[in-house]
Amino acid sequence: MAMMRAVQVSRAKGAFEMVERPIGQPGAAEIRIKVQACGVCHSDMFVKEGLFPGITYPRIPGHEIIGTVDAVGSGVKNFQPGQRVGVGWHGGHCFVCEPCRRGDFIHCGKEKIAGISYDGGYAEYCVVPQEAVAMVPRALDAADAAPLMCAGITTYNALRNSGARAGDVVAIQGLGGLGHLGVQFARAMGFHTFAISASDAKRELAMKLGAHEYIDTSKESPAQALKKWGGARVILATAPDSKSMAPLIAGLGIGGHLVIVGAGTDPIPVTPLQLIGESKSIAGWPSGTAMDSQDTLNFAALTGVKVMVEKFPLDKAEEAYERMMANKVRFRAVLVM
Repeated sequence: MAMMRAVQVSRAKGAFEMVERPIGQPGAAEIRIKVQACGVCHSDMFVKEGLFPGITYPRIPGHEIIGTVDAVGSGVKNFQPGQRVGVGWHGGHCFVCEPCRRGDFIHCGKEKIAGISYDGGYAEYCVVPQEAVAMVPRALDAADAAPLMCAGITTYNALRNSGARAGDVVAIQGLGGLGHLGVQFARAMGFHTFAISASDAKRELAMKLGAHEYIDTSKESPAQALKKWGGARVILATAPDSKSMAPLIAGLGIGGHLVIVGAGTDPIPVTPLQLIGESKSIAGWPSGTAMDSQDTLNFAALTGVKVMVEKFPLDKAEEAYERMMANKVRFRAVLVM
């Protein structure tokens, strides 16, 4: 039986363990991927800490997967061995629930998540449903492409569905793993791009990434700074800090949207009057389907959007995860095979 190296978590709050596991065989509608790179995402804590309902162990984490098709099931027609592919957070859908019947696959009532519903990309091979697979442009390096399957699609898809048009004021709150991509995507989409951070330390980086303006919230009110430009059409909140999101609402223009992709658990203090008077709104945005991932990858390749990554070998998964959780990675950790 052919074996592979993999990093698994055997129980909730358990350590990452390097193990040898049998290489899985794809079912009729599945694809086996030879993994080249897999991003280490904050959401991997759901596996590490046992926080996701119904998760079973042992489990191999990883939902920012880039590799090549190694084998396909008998029912797979659109993919063949050797093709470059990727898999993100959305790891499959049922096709028959009401959201799926309406084509809204990301809200499938039985949605699968790569690295949570089934074993993910912290391994030399993984087996995934065919509907979870995106094609990857040859122009993108595997390690650069991996974070685009989660951080990339989240920011790109949120911005392109935000209602903002070229020339509109769009602000990106936070300059971390999500935010440094949000600034690049916003600039590439033709928005008047503002970067918002809590100190002057990231000003130079923000401008290099493509920001037209920089707001240091330790020195000025983000709302007042944005109002000088008529208010923002969209503010993309990437840092999971509800306290820092609250002051942004006043910086929205008429009909403006605060779009939240930084997943936090604390409430955001807002009054109805803040929203009603100028028809403002607050909304969240999930990631997207495999086709959304494919669009993200193609747009990044076309426009030169590039992830800032730190690479780690597979046997350093624990170190990569701990550095990521301690906010010491600039800006995305990636395991390379």
